[in-house]
Amino acid sequence: MAATPLVELSEVTKRYGAAPAPVVIDRISLQAVPGEFVSLIGPSGCGKSTLLRLIAGLSPVTEGRVTVAGREADAGAAELAFVFQEPTLLPWLTVARNLELPLKLRGIARDERAERCARGLELVRLTDKARAYPRQLSGGQKMRVSLARALALAPKLLLLDEPFGALDEITREHLNEELLAIRQELRWTAFFVTHSVAEAVFLSTRIVVMSANPGRVHTEIPVELPHPRTAETRRSHAYQDLVAQVSGVLREVEAAGGVA
Repeated sequence: MAATPLVELSEVTKRYGAAPAPVVIDRISLQAVPGEFVSLIGPSGCGKSTLLRLIAGLSPVTEGRVTVAGREADAGAAELAFVFQEPTLLPWLTVARNLELPLKLRGIARDERAERCARGLELVRLTDKARAYPRQLSGGQKMRVSLARALALAPKLLLLDEPFGALDEITREHLNEELLAIRQELRWTAFFVTHSVAEAVFLSTRIVVMSANPGRVHTEIPVELPHPRTAETRRSHAYQDLVAQVSGVLREVEAAGGVA
């Protein structure tokens, strides 16, 4: 029996403003079952980040429906957490206080907040930075804190919008490996926006290639590489073949002007 979708988009259309405002996303239908890691790639302007915001309930759909765990998408839903392109840490708070803040806003008791924060920092290997301030951290460490803050919410669904895009390649690869190791333990579902084909192949169970003008699903490509995925995975023929396949599809979409 097929698993019940955790996330379901049904004929979703988005425009900013009333018609004749241009359509940003056009009639997208998409599902993700528990435990999937879905990467969204495509030309700039195809609506990848917009799609994440619709799933998160941060922006209303114009037409269609988005549900998470069977309910309408809601930015305050306990099931989900969002990791943005920038770490968005409050510079006047320590790392621990940055992690605690969203938990406090959700009314989580102090002892549980402390326990969740400690666990989050342990997962991203930054326990020793609990009392540090954001200005004392490297770019990679700031992103790990941002990830720990999201994980402290104990989400069923993690939405990540190019969280590693500004990092150097080596740091990015290490964080990709850490992200998958954490996912193997906690088993959340993920939607991940990236411009990197190699990153999408390494992380995903499925890749959704989008076209632009307006944004639509062009192709869905399953990724059946075994876990755990490590530096050895990147050297395998299966991985390199998938990178070539997805790159080829993306080139076709871009050559057509981003249109499916």
